[in-house]
Amino acid sequence: MIPEKKPTGYVYILTNPSFKDEWVKIGKSSRPVDIRSKELDNTAVPLPFEIYATAKTEKYELLEKNLHRTIDRLSNLRIRQNREFFNIAPADALDLLRTLSSLIDDVQIEVYRDSKPCKEYMPVSQSGQDTPSGKEGKKHPRPRFKFSMVEIPIGATLIFTPTGIEVKVASDDMIEYQDRLYKLSPFVGTFMPIERQTHSGAYQGAKYFSYKGEVLDRIRSRKERPNAGHSPSDKHSSPCGIFPKEELRPEEQSLPKIRRSRI
Repeated sequence: MIPEKKPTGYVYILTNPSFKDEWVKIGKSSRPVDIRSKELDNTAVPLPFEIYATAKTEKYELLEKNLHRTIDRLSNLRIRQNREFFNIAPADALDLLRTLSSLIDDVQIEVYRDSKPCKEYMPVSQSGQDTPSGKEGKKHPRPRFKFSMVEIPIGATLIFTPTGIEVKVASDDMIEYQDRLYKLSPFVGTFMPIERQTHSGAYQGAKYFSYKGEVLDRIRSRKERPNAGHSPSDKHSSPCGIFPKEELRPEEQSLPKIRRSRI
C-alpha cells in the first residue's frame, strides 16, 4: 500500500507595527498563514499582524516546537510560558528557522515584504549554481564556513585564539557569547585586539577559532583534502524567497543582542 501523505502546515513569524522592533509571534497553522494572521486581527491588538516569514512542511508541529525550544535554550529571560510571543529580532528568528529547517527534508521557506512573498528561488542547478527565476547565478568556488562541514555540534565550546575567549556554537553558522549571537567574522572584527586588527577590517572567521586545539580552517582543509580538485558549490542566500533545505544560509553579519523570552 502507498503510505498516506501527511498534510502540510506552516510555521510562521509574524510582526506587528504596534509591537517593539524585537517582538515577534512564532506559531504554527494547518491553514495558509494569511488566513491565520487575519484571525489574530482582533480587539486585543491595535494594528493587524504582518507576515515576516513562513516555513511549509509536513513536520510543521515538530519544527515549531524545536524553534521555541531553541529560542528558550539561548536565553533565561522567558516571562510567560503559555504564549507564543518572543523578544527576538525578526531577522534573528528567521536565521534560527532556516537552521532548524535544514534538518527537515521538505521545508520551503518564504520571506515576505508587506505581507506578500517578495522573491522566489529555484533549486540549485546541476552545475551547482543557484538559478533564481531561471537565471544562472554567480558561482563561488568555496562555500561559507559552517560547523556541520567539520562535524562540530551545537553546544560545543570554541576558543577565540587571539584572546582565549570561550564561545559556544549556537547554530550551524552562529556562536553565542555573553547572551549575544554572532557570525564568526563579525565576532573577530569586534573582539580582535587593536594591535592585531587589519586596516581593511575584513577577517576570515574560521582562521581565528579553534576546536579541541585545532584551528577551524585547518580542520576544514583536512576534511576537504580527499576531494581536492572538486570545487563545492556555494549556496547563495537571499533576504527573501523560497529556500530548499540545502540552500539555506543567511548572510554573515553580527546579530543584535537577543532577549528571547516568551511574553
